[in-house]
Amino acid sequence: MALLEVKNLRTSFFTDAGEVKAVNDVSFSLERGKVLGIVGESGSGKSVTAYSIMQILAGAGKIVGGSIKFNGQELVNAGEKVMKTIRGNRISIIFQDPMTSLNPTYTIGKQLMEAILLHTPRNKKEAYDRAVEMLRLVNVNEPEKRMKQYPFEFSGGMRQRVMIAMALACEPDILIADEPTTALDVTIQAQILELMGSLQKELGMAIIMITHDLGVVAQICDEVIVMYAGSICEQGTADEIFYNPCHEYTKGLMRSIPTTDTKGRRLQPITGTPIDLLNMPKGCPFAPRCDNAMKICIRERAERILINDDHAASCWMNVKKAYENGEVTIDNTDLPQKDKSSAADAEKTDQPDQKKSKQTKTKSDSTKKGGGDNDR
Repeated sequence: MALLEVKNLRTSFFTDAGEVKAVNDVSFSLERGKVLGIVGESGSGKSVTAYSIMQILAGAGKIVGGSIKFNGQELVNAGEKVMKTIRGNRISIIFQDPMTSLNPTYTIGKQLMEAILLHTPRNKKEAYDRAVEMLRLVNVNEPEKRMKQYPFEFSGGMRQRVMIAMALACEPDILIADEPTTALDVTIQAQILELMGSLQKELGMAIIMITHDLGVVAQICDEVIVMYAGSICEQGTADEIFYNPCHEYTKGLMRSIPTTDTKGRRLQPITGTPIDLLNMPKGCPFAPRCDNAMKICIRERAERILINDDHAASCWMNVKKAYENGEVTIDNTDLPQKDKSSAADAEKTDQPDQKKSKQTKTKSDSTKKGGGDNDR
């Protein structure tokens, strides 16, 4: 049994302008000891998915459907009493900006001890010792001295180390890292990632890494989820996603990464702007920005298609490719009726109009004939 199972999760924010479907039918599982990466641009639903698991949504946010099971226990509608025993104890989170997550009026030691005293049966002396131990574990120098200092006395990297220490103090089964390296320079970022990787192996916990940075994903993650407009567009192992991307959005993300092959050339950004979640299209949400969009993409959203046992994507280009390769046919009994017509539409969309081409050719031939008579 998976440590965490999320099935058909739907989370919405109810505003004066209407319902914002921030997370729409998201499903995934997380095994003990594994690292799952969730990537996508701002507004894709990455952080809201994490907040839904922790159930720390803003007042306007609500889980409207789906299931979240932790170790077999259902968390949706479980109540605040149950979540207090899970949140911070069994599942911890590192927030994006440590400066706004730490209270500037309390010492680092007081804040670390507060979390330990709240979630464990330790007394104050034991909580102090545990806090010092955790600071030492995340390589904070002179931990006894640092316990008496305030957040403003720490650098950005040191504050992030404190947040990691706080999250790990109760030895959680799952650590959710919500863009933990965003505000850090490259050197400190590498140190934090190395630290998280070593702690994960040492403590045997599972990690959900939420990030914009595909380089971070390649370095630390076992499996990857690519999100766009609140939905999962592609999912698979890190190797599959990086070496065999099968959704046009994922391919766009890959093209925007600077590599040795692109030296001296302009990077190819994804054109357009993110979709308005208040006015979601009927078809693929990425279609307005996709260079290879077909008519079927505008009209109908693609179903999740298995590329192989470790890889799945929701893109009509995969149906078209399979149809062209003879892997899918119109009369294929294994394909649902809806998908048969869609596969045909995907193929027809990319084919030139035979009749029009024939007429153009006939007209061209006639012109040539006429030209020949005049010459004579």
